Amino acid sequence: AAAGKLLVVPVDGSHWLSMREVLDMLQQKGHEVVVVAPEVSLHIKPSKTFVMKMYPVPFTQEEMDKVF
Repeated sequence: AAAGKLLVVPVDGSHWLSMREVLDMLQQKGHEVVVVAPEVSLHIKPSKTFVMKMYPVPFTQEEMDKVF
């Protein structure tokens, strides 16, 4: 089977925690994974197993932490 390229636009929270495991497994099988996520989030953080592309949002990490 040939490896492919995957673009992932995740939802933050527990959905991301489950998705992260899937992405790690896909990368181990040779797939190239690119994650597009907001620069401020609860759980989505850069990793060695995928390329992270971030986009700006109109609030800071401190503001997010106060709400959640």
